[in-house]
Amino acid sequence: MQSPVTIIGAGLGGLMLARVLHVHGITAAIYEADPSADTRTQGGQLDIHEDDGQLALEAAGLTAEFRAIIHEGGEATRILDKHGKLLLDLPDDGTGGRPEVLRGELRRILLDSLPAGTVRWGKKLTAATALGAGQHELTFTDRTVVRTELLVGADGAWSKVRPLLSDAKPEYVGTTFIETYLHNVDEQHPATAAAAGDGALFAMSPGQGISTHREAGAILHAYIQLTRPADWIAAIDFTDPATATARIAAEFDGWAPELTALITESDTPPTPRQINALPADHRWARTPGVTLVGDAAHLAPPAGEGANLALFDGAELARAITTHPTDIEKALTTYESTMFARSEASAKDATAIMNLCLDDRAPFGLVDFFTSM
Repeated sequence: MQSPVTIIGAGLGGLMLARVLHVHGITAAIYEADPSADTRTQGGQLDIHEDDGQLALEAAGLTAEFRAIIHEGGEATRILDKHGKLLLDLPDDGTGGRPEVLRGELRRILLDSLPAGTVRWGKKLTAATALGAGQHELTFTDRTVVRTELLVGADGAWSKVRPLLSDAKPEYVGTTFIETYLHNVDEQHPATAAAAGDGALFAMSPGQGISTHREAGAILHAYIQLTRPADWIAAIDFTDPATATARIAAEFDGWAPELTALITESDTPPTPRQINALPADHRWARTPGVTLVGDAAHLAPPAGEGANLALFDGAELARAITTHPTDIEKALTTYESTMFARSEASAKDATAIMNLCLDDRAPFGLVDFFTSM
């Protein structure tokens, strides 16, 4: 290609696409709404899988950098019931194939691998208009206007590029996660630290649960999970942290105190994360000059797959482009045909795993899942 590939969004999928293109001598320009790389936190631990995320990092030439940021021991998994009884304890013996890293660290190594100026910060997209013949015009809030020959939406759940391809919009799946953190847990919260262990903890019951992951620096990063109507969540005033904490904690009356401490003793205000998803079979007709990667293409409930799929999408799209550099439509057709099948299967699996976590058999369905792997 002679003109740069235009990517909207500097998340994992967009950065991976730009990196693998760069490895093959193709220029990309990423437009990102955030003013800088450090504007906001980038989330918690990610387990990077052998069959997609790690393959993408290999294609990007970043395996050594990835290995250097692994949280050793982070693959350990524990399942407790709501009374704190241990039901399953799977230590990290180093053979699991899904090592844990912090999203922010993974994003950093991707950013550091790109030529200076690849990411144009502070560029929030307001409009994307098809001009015909595969070209598009992009307008940003700073009044910058850019024309593209190949546009890739890597701009997440509420993508502004997606409407060029599809009328689909994410819908609430019926579950909300409330995000909390405990700091200095080994000294300040030893019982909770002991319950959580070295990696991931899942304490589930029908319709609600508490999960957490140990991060470097004696941090427990937790998600309090509630299957509740959207208006029930909306009625909680999260601008008043004390009131919101009390309301959420009331739902866990009778649970073990070492678990509820992840709600009541949080060092950060409780933050709601409404879980939305696109249809599992989301796809679109081939539209010249534009495609999507990551959550923009296939938003699904969280089940450890989203980041891996975004990385793999980026690498696979880059591979298709480098294989067909003079026939972009063939490249996009090749990429989308396999991506659609891959993402549909993953979305169905993600929904099934969320159901295992919170359905009427919880937590025993999740125990069965892990013991059958």
